Amino acid sequence: PLWFQQSRLAPRPAPRAIAEAPEPPNRAPRMAKDPTLLSCLVAEFVGTFFLIFTVGMNVEVKASVWGGISIGSVLMVSIYALGGISGGHFNPAVTFAVSIVERLGGPVKGFLFKKLFLYWAVQLAGGIAGGFCYRSIFEKGISLSGNVKAFGVVDVGVLEIIYTFMLCFVVLNVAVAQENQPNQYFGIAIGGVIFAGAYGAGAVCGGCFNPAVALGVDIKNVGLGWGLSWAVAEMIGAAAAAALYKLVRPDERMTGEEFDNYVPALFTRCLSEFLGVFMLVLTVGLNVIMASPAVAWSAAASLMVMTYALGNVSGAHFNPAVTLAVVASGRNLCSVKDGCAYVVAQTLAGGAAGLLTGYLHAAGPSAAKTFALEPGTGYSLTQAGFCEFFFTFVLAYVLLAVATTQAPASLRTKQSFQFALAIGSCVTAGGFAVGSVSGGELNPAVGVGLAVQAMSMGSLPTLAAWEFSGALLASVVFRLTHPTEFALAQKIVA
Repeated sequence: PLWFQQSRLAPRPAPRAIAEAPEPPNRAPRMAKDPTLLSCLVAEFVGTFFLIFTVGMNVEVKASVWGGISIGSVLMVSIYALGGISGGHFNPAVTFAVSIVERLGGPVKGFLFKKLFLYWAVQLAGGIAGGFCYRSIFEKGISLSGNVKAFGVVDVGVLEIIYTFMLCFVVLNVAVAQENQPNQYFGIAIGGVIFAGAYGAGAVCGGCFNPAVALGVDIKNVGLGWGLSWAVAEMIGAAAAAALYKLVRPDERMTGEEFDNYVPALFTRCLSEFLGVFMLVLTVGLNVIMASPAVAWSAAASLMVMTYALGNVSGAHFNPAVTLAVVASGRNLCSVKDGCAYVVAQTLAGGAAGLLTGYLHAAGPSAAKTFALEPGTGYSLTQAGFCEFFFTFVLAYVLLAVATTQAPASLRTKQSFQFALAIGSCVTAGGFAVGSVSGGELNPAVGVGLAVQAMSMGSLPTLAAWEFSGALLASVVFRLTHPTEFALAQKIVA
């Protein structure tokens, strides 16, 4: 999309400092000094302590509805508060992923590999301290063994790998990738991964995604229970994130004009679409089979964070209906050939996520219950279809309006941090509004995943047709509300 292309071709402005009072005459300007190593280590200890203490308290008081939001929020605010000091890792797996990228010649500068063990030490110390503090309030304590008994060690380990991968992958793309610097959304994106993973995946594997959390939460076993196994799985996820980051960001080794003029290859863009859809559909599926109270919120967070991470790689469609809307909107943003390739990648990703969700459902405690893709109880297929039509129209139109256009003159800021938040919020709105009527998929790839999970086609063809129709209407309305975009596109071509 145009917005993402322009961000790649436009000159990169230097980061702006916070406004300060003018310096008195004849005095040299003040320059911020780089944080000392001690400052970095203290920041990592404090941020990790905040995180583990918040996790432990939420688990102990059984905050099933708001717990994920609480934990994601403390991670987000800690990153904004301390990220400028230490990088805001607060997670040995994140530190490991950053170190791998540095060793592979990535854009990380100044994070020497020798810092790895120092960061690990203070992060684990912060986790243990946070664990002892929350444990001092409660007598019983927490154990991770309950998740293993319900699903098996392999199943929970796989989800810890996948969602730790998601967390580290988002960190690398929003806080490390040259193409995304500077930005103001990094904390929202990273904290949002917890919103995405804490509900569906968290109900299966415990939702640690962080060795310091695993060891700190398992403090009553001194980290020698299942916490150590969780930590190994999380390190595997971190390594996978670093590897796939290098695949979707081959431009990280480029400099000068080569970097400025780089356009991702079709394979790279399709890989981006596959990863985004896989994480979205897996998140939706896990929330459904685990009867999460926050399906729409978790799914919206998944879409938001992957859009922040991969928006300037593929455009972050993550939805065959959205791809149709972008192709139909013209302006040479996505050719028919590329659109078809996108839809294939999105459909395969939805199917793959559906297979994994179906396997976990069959292995879990609710295996006897089915989750077919059908209208809600008491509603007809026509009613469900119209709901899907309307909110898919909203989703596709908002993406066209916020992610494929020039910023209007009325906006007095050059920051566009809200684009993924706006797109994800469409899923929040639609999921809660019509979820009980139609399921609130708003995405044929999500429908494919749910159908594969249930091993039943259900109402997929009909609901997908409604969704594609909503996307086409979005492209028509967009042409009416944004005629200047098409004049601009003609001027660029001329």
